[in-house]
This record gives sequence, C-alpha cells and structure tokens, in this order.
Amino acid sequence: MDDHVLRVYDSILGLLSDAENPTPLVRLNRVSPFKYTQVYGKLEWYNPFGAVKDRVAANLIADAEARRTIHGEQKLVEPTSGNTGMALAMIANAKGYSLTTPLSSEVPLEKRTMLRFFGADVMELEDTLCPAPGAPEGAIAKASEIADRPDFHMLNQYANEANPEAHYKTTGPEIWRQTEGKVTHFICGLGTCGTITGTGRFLKEQDDSVKVLGVHPQEGHDIPGVRSIRQLQQTKLFFPDEYDGLVEVTNQEAFDLCLRLNREESIIAGPSSAMALSGAFKMIADEPGNLVVVIFCDSAFKYASSVVKHLPGLSSGQVKSSGQKDPLLDKMVANVRGNETLNIDIDTAHAQWNDGRSFVIDVRPNDQYREGHIPGAYNMPLRELGEDRSVLPGDLETPILSVCQRGNASLSGVLVLKSLGYRDVRSIAGGTLAWREKGFDTESD
Repeated sequence: MDDHVLRVYDSILGLLSDAENPTPLVRLNRVSPFKYTQVYGKLEWYNPFGAVKDRVAANLIADAEARRTIHGEQKLVEPTSGNTGMALAMIANAKGYSLTTPLSSEVPLEKRTMLRFFGADVMELEDTLCPAPGAPEGAIAKASEIADRPDFHMLNQYANEANPEAHYKTTGPEIWRQTEGKVTHFICGLGTCGTITGTGRFLKEQDDSVKVLGVHPQEGHDIPGVRSIRQLQQTKLFFPDEYDGLVEVTNQEAFDLCLRLNREESIIAGPSSAMALSGAFKMIADEPGNLVVVIFCDSAFKYASSVVKHLPGLSSGQVKSSGQKDPLLDKMVANVRGNETLNIDIDTAHAQWNDGRSFVIDVRPNDQYREGHIPGAYNMPLRELGEDRSVLPGDLETPILSVCQRGNASLSGVLVLKSLGYRDVRSIAGGTLAWREKGFDTESD
C-alpha cells in the first residue's frame, strides 16, 4: 500500500501528485519586487517524471481506459512539445502501451533525446515549437493521420477535457489546501491551457474572488511548451473569458528571470516557469493580503541548449543575472528613457522612414526580425550592435532610428550608437508593435 508519510510506494505511479501528496509550494524571497504581496512557486518537477504534464498524462490514460477506448495491446500516438510526451512514455511503459510522438525538430535536443531514452518512437517534423493545430505538415496533423489506423489511439491533449480535469482534481485542491484557502491570485503560462482551466475552475468554485491570470509569450518566441496569443486562438481549451487577465512576456524577460530564479532563489525552474512569474510581476499590484501562486511547470535541466542561446555568456562564464546590473548603466538608461530628444513618436518616425531620411536599425533577435520588420531596416541584435562598423553609416550625422518590439531595448541601442559617435539617434516609441497597430507596412524574411 502506498504510504506518503514513509514515502513507500507499490509502483512509480504512486508518486503522482494529489491533495494528499502535493508538489511543494516555495516562497520567493529575493527576486520578488513586492513588499507586501507573498509569491509562491509550485514546483511541478517534483512529479515523478519531472513536469506538470505528469498529471495530464496520467488522467488522459485513465480516462481512455475508463471509456474503453484503449486496451492492453493499444499503441498510443500523441503530438507534443516534450513534457506530455515524456510523461506518456513513462506511464505507457508502466502500463504496457507503446507511444509514437510526432514533434517539432525545434524542440530542445535534451527533450528529444530523453523521449527516445524513455522508449518513445520520436518523429521529428518541420513544425512550430509548440504543435500548431491546422498545420497540414505539422505534428498534430501527423498524429491524427496515424490515429486513423485501428491499432493506434490519439489521446489529444489539445482538445480532451480530461486535460483540465486532471488539474481540477489535483492541482486546484492542492493549492487550496496548501494555502489554507488564502490564495488570492493563480498564475500560469499558457500552452494547451489545461492547467489554467482546470485549476482556475476549482479555485473559483471555492472563492470567486481568486484572480486567475494567464501569461503568454511574444509572437516568434522559442520558449518550449507555451503559445503566443495567435497560437492560442487555435486551441480548443483556451477560454479567456474565464481568466481575469492576460499578459505577454518576451523571450529575454523569461530567460533573464530564469537565470535569477536559479542564482538568487536556488530554484531550478525552466524558462516557461520564469515567463509565468514575469507575467505575475507585471499584472499584480503590491497589496497587503495578496498570496500569489505561480505554476513552475518544469526544471531547467531540459533546456540547457535553449538557455545558452539566450544567455550566450554562460559558455564563457561572463553572464550576470539581471539582479547584478551595473548601476551606472541603469542610470544611463533611465536618463535616455526620460529624454524626449532621444525618442521619436511613431508617426514622425514613419514620415522620416517614408521619405528615406533615416537609417533604421532593428535591435531585436534575428528570429523576431524575420517574423516581421520595418521594410529596409537592418537587423543588428543589441548584443552585436557596433561589432561590425562596416554596415553602419559612414557619416556620423546620418539620422538613425533604433527600433525593437516595444521601444525598450531600442533605448539601449541609442546608448550604444551614441557611444560610437552618431549624433542624430532616436528610439521609436512603441516599437514594431506600435508600427503594426498603425497599419504601417512591414516585411518578413
């Protein structure tokens, strides 16, 4: 018999979480900007197979068995961005099923390797990072094609109500019990939307004043397991009317906070967990009595290749966490931000661009630039800005417009270009998002 007190179990499946065996809540003490609000991370890698998706995988299979849609000789097929597939592979091993997992070739190598190590038949496809419904060449379409065969069954985590049900039965009750009913805000990154839907419904039933908040990445992101607002429109478990708020977080915000969580809190959270936390910091006011729970869906160990991409200084030991910023640089950026002569409004910027009077530099990462940029803008990511002077105007009097996604990183670009001697440099207020909202032309590579 399973014994949670002694931690003795009849099988590995006994470690799956529920109200009697919850994953831990850990208070954040150093990265939180709040004075009064308490913020807790729910550490989902304490599930037996290392992620919040363990709950979903177990309930998907249990539901299918109860409905008699699968049997002992059944082959399972499921599109995945990694975590659900890994959990399904291990539960399938325990129950005698086989698993085929179509997925994107962009899924981190660590996850693809472990899926194969766990015994899954991995099919790598040219797909978006998070499987995209409706993409004929994608993982979901491939899984659906395989599932048409009588010996295969697709559990379909992207539309199956057994997904949010898993969290209604386990995650929600755990949080309610662990906080003694004092939770005021529940925050979750959005992927399939099963976690936020099931947990949010349970918590709202206990106290309808609990705020349920969703966090999504920017368009063109490369954070595994989560979906941009455009991608979320394609999912069948996305019910924004049930949320009290939505917010977007950039790639760099997520990876920077991921570094801080590990270095300042000693919490080994992955980038999607940090994304959710960053969203919480953006949306929640600092007020006495606030008790915030953020889902930390998995650990950082699966994302070494992704982390190095966004924090390249790690390979040389030169990267610092954002909690160790140079105060002089902070002061310089603050001065630039408040200097109207170094900013330009979107309409004036468009007029200058349209007249061909300005050289435009897009300081965003290459992937964001390729998704869509101001026509004719030259891409030089902020970390590389100024390394190749040959691409910059030879005349230091040339008007230069610095642009990013929202108008923040472009201010740092202004600092760099000013340091190189350029005299007429300004940041486009609102960035490419404001440019698109105005209906101005963009192009993509």
